[in-house]
Amino acid sequence: MNEKYPFQEIEPKWQAYWREHGLFDVDPSQTDNKYYCLMMFPYPSGTLHVGHGRNYIIGDAVTRYKKMQGLNVLTPMGWDAFGLPAENAAIKTGTHPRESTLNNIKVIKEQLNTWGCCYDWNREVTSCLPDYYKWTQWLFIRLYERGLAYRAKAPVNWCPSCATVLANEQVVDGCCERCEAVVEPRELEQWFFKITDYAQRLLDDLSKLDGWPERVKIMQENWIGRSEGTRVAFRLIPREDGAPDAQDSVPCYTTRVDTIYGCTYMVLAPEYPALSEMIKGLPQEQAVLEYIAKSGKMSRIDRTADSTEKTGVFTGRYVVNPYNGETVPLWVADYVLMEYGTGAVMAVPAHDTRDWAFAKNYGLDIRISIQNPEQSLALDEMTGAYTEDGICVDSGPFSGIPNREAIKKMTEYAAEQEFGGFQIHYRLRDWLISRQRYWGAPIPMIYCEQCGLVPVPDTDLPVLLPDTVEFRPDGKSPLAQSEEFMRVDCPACGRAARRESDTMDTFVDSSWYFLRYMNARDETRAIDTDLCDKWLPVDQYIGGIEHAILHLMYARFFTKALYDIGLIHFDEPFAHLFTQGMICKRSDKDGQLYKMSKSKGNVVSPVELLREYGADTVRLYTLFIGPPEKDAEWNDQGVEGAFRFLRRIWRKIYDHHELLAQAKGLTPRLDDMAGPERDLYRKMHETIQRITRDMDGDFHFNTAIAQIMELMNAVDALEVTPESPESCRAVFRETMETVVLLLSPFAPHIAEELWQELGYAPSILNAAWPLVNEAALHRDRIELVLQVNGKVRGHVMVSADADREAIEAEALNDEHVKKWIEGKTVRKVIVVPGRLVNVAVS
Repeated sequence: MNEKYPFQEIEPKWQAYWREHGLFDVDPSQTDNKYYCLMMFPYPSGTLHVGHGRNYIIGDAVTRYKKMQGLNVLTPMGWDAFGLPAENAAIKTGTHPRESTLNNIKVIKEQLNTWGCCYDWNREVTSCLPDYYKWTQWLFIRLYERGLAYRAKAPVNWCPSCATVLANEQVVDGCCERCEAVVEPRELEQWFFKITDYAQRLLDDLSKLDGWPERVKIMQENWIGRSEGTRVAFRLIPREDGAPDAQDSVPCYTTRVDTIYGCTYMVLAPEYPALSEMIKGLPQEQAVLEYIAKSGKMSRIDRTADSTEKTGVFTGRYVVNPYNGETVPLWVADYVLMEYGTGAVMAVPAHDTRDWAFAKNYGLDIRISIQNPEQSLALDEMTGAYTEDGICVDSGPFSGIPNREAIKKMTEYAAEQEFGGFQIHYRLRDWLISRQRYWGAPIPMIYCEQCGLVPVPDTDLPVLLPDTVEFRPDGKSPLAQSEEFMRVDCPACGRAARRESDTMDTFVDSSWYFLRYMNARDETRAIDTDLCDKWLPVDQYIGGIEHAILHLMYARFFTKALYDIGLIHFDEPFAHLFTQGMICKRSDKDGQLYKMSKSKGNVVSPVELLREYGADTVRLYTLFIGPPEKDAEWNDQGVEGAFRFLRRIWRKIYDHHELLAQAKGLTPRLDDMAGPERDLYRKMHETIQRITRDMDGDFHFNTAIAQIMELMNAVDALEVTPESPESCRAVFRETMETVVLLLSPFAPHIAEELWQELGYAPSILNAAWPLVNEAALHRDRIELVLQVNGKVRGHVMVSADADREAIEAEALNDEHVKKWIEGKTVRKVIVVPGRLVNVAVS
């Protein structure tokens, strides 16, 4: 055994051993004690830094722990390999996306290996290869056949930097979530998935997800955004020039129909689909069009913020309030968004803060329709909108009714008069999947002048990406410029036709990959229903909180749709979800703490760390840095501390190598133990109990590692030599074995090597996770905190079996307590078993 900790030698040695012996390979037909542990697969845009590594190191630690518990753990890995970055790089450098992506995969795969992160590579999937995207296309056709995939002209979010359309979920505060460019509105023919058909199920089934973080469920609930309200159609007054309108009314959705008698104007979102037609030829047309263009450059958050000045422009049109027959002007304003309701809002400035600000800005009427029952409102005294509950006033037949009661009555009236009625509204919008880019799965549809839209026959899948296209940053699909790709015969009538030139959003690829791992090499079907039903839902899913809405919502939708089609027989994909926090570091540029990124100048590359300290040190520090569900700050000095701890364990076994060898086979017996070894034996089993609890709960790796460190402190306190009693040597031997076993999920290479040095055949993964000896936990005496009137005044040792009366007597006899109760009356003595005694005096 080397005296110095030789991580450079042992780490590649054990990585090769795990690989050659297939220790992470799984036969999926063997489902006894199955456990599906899955890390979100990475996008191979370049090399991984230590911030990326947290996800995979966490997943590997869980996998190793579960394997040592005797579970049959499936832990596959693949690549979310389509996407904009590779295509943008092709535009800049001329390197084909396929070449750069596959090269990146090779590099990252090697990085994962050097970290000691092991997977069943027999199940590897790569979404950009035809053997995967063939089945993505096949699933698209199945959704199309059920009416869940459709094409429509609609306002879309256009990213001028990425030169493509974005789904609503990919727009954050009015900007592209990837490049942060301000998103512009456009109207295009696009493909959508009808996720809104599943809105209520996606909402209701959150109650099934007991193993998910509450905050993720709340985020999804808020994104689905269910509300109950009233739909009201305001009749559009015909144009003076007699020109026809595409619609004769402007419907709106409101949760506050009780205020409608205070409506003094109506507002449309700048993106309102019929707006350009409504204003065509009117004197206001140019002003409205200029306003639409200007508002399109603002972020959503700026448009709706209370602090932003509320601006708008009159359209020149009017609508009629169906409740009182009053004519109200129709405005367009940027504080109204198409994402909510119908894109039209009845404005009641007396009872809505944004309407109030707008009305004040433009001198529009303000009318009270809900009166404060406690303090009468007067317009000339109001400094802002009254948004609380109250009594309906100046509201026709509904006057005098409490406003919450009026909501129901007014909604019923709208239904009776057939201009509206009760409506459930969802914030969720259909998933826009069209992308005007090359590097994605081609949408398998054909346009025929005779037959219309025709799906590509299953026998003709996959629709392959052409090898050669011209990459241009003009927003036009490179596929549309390839005649070789676009030309095709209609499969229905045989006439000349053209292919769809859009590709699919990469989130489509990641919405079903966890199913494909079951039959990754199967050329006959997308999904092995039998194996999926046996192994899924995924037992433990691990990934970043940033995917709480996009990926997780889409994966849930796909799972439910495939359940309805009959391809699987479960309707939620992930039983337990763990979302790790980000690793942050202070920027070299401004000293501020940021998530690691090249742009912030705070990336820590693992290459130098692995060379200087080894993978186990990087793993240990990454897991010890803080609670894994929270963000944590990277500190280079902390890495050195993790390295010293591993070296300390190595040295302990090196220094006692002969003693440990001689003690192999000795069995510690409680009856033979003296004080010091008895204390160490108890500490060892307390550590096993606490770490097992940490690992079975919320993966508190940081506290688990801290417990191992404490145990090593107790080991160092034990004086042991070859001449020590057998009981002492037996406890020392078992404790060091336990340290190595407990360390194994976190620092597997050193654990494997030390396990072998302790005389065992590899691998430590085949060894059982240590079990708690309940008898060892028993203490003869325990320490209790002493309090007087709730303040700590000392500590006392009492017999572990002492009854309440004996504990009270010990406490009152304690010199510290006597000092604080002298001359006072003891009113009560409170004993909290195993913790404290509080003496209440006056």
